[in-house]
Amino acid sequence: MTSLEPLRLKADEEDKDEPPELPPFRRYESQGVVRQISFYLSGEIGAPIQYTELLYTLRTASKSDLVLLHLNTPGGNFDTGLQIINNIGASDAHVVTILEARAYSMGAMIFLAGDELVVHDTCQLMFHNYSSALIGKGNEQQAQVMAISRWFEKVMRQVCKPFLTDDEVARILRGEDIWMDSDDIRRRLAHLQKGEPSVKQRKSKTPKTAEEKTPPTPDKA
Repeated sequence: MTSLEPLRLKADEEDKDEPPELPPFRRYESQGVVRQISFYLSGEIGAPIQYTELLYTLRTASKSDLVLLHLNTPGGNFDTGLQIINNIGASDAHVVTILEARAYSMGAMIFLAGDELVVHDTCQLMFHNYSSALIGKGNEQQAQVMAISRWFEKVMRQVCKPFLTDDEVARILRGEDIWMDSDDIRRRLAHLQKGEPSVKQRKSKTPKTAEEKTPPTPDKA
């Protein structure tokens, strides 16, 4: 007759063994499809109909898509630029605007509309007031100028702040041009990334009063 005692003893010994040491973490990996789409805005910005492919791409892109806008433009059509800016804001994609030479006027505003801003060396931005030509009766032209001026100011403040200060926006609306090179642009972007104003205010020295400037007269003996 076969005895089961040795088997029971062996099982008891196995129960006493320590459990195997588990790794501190487990690694899992998955892969997804990421589309990278590049557009080059080179030269003057033309009529909106010329940019429908860009606009459609921005509207239909998914969250995993990366859209790169390479900028080298003197500016151009305000309506087209504003439509591009609005579609950048509405896009699910991550939009990177890349300054590769110059971006003036509406080109500068498109640059600021990106989710991520990249600046190459020796580049320029320039901001200025709009220009237009009007046709019609005097009262119609006056009403149009007032409406466009309010519209342009609203767009400037919404798109360009806080990169531009309130004072700079006001100066542009009064007709001044504001120029920046790559160093200026990077400095402002670095301040904004730290949660600081784009331009640090310089501490103004308080002028001394006449009493502070005049030394005290000693008492006569």
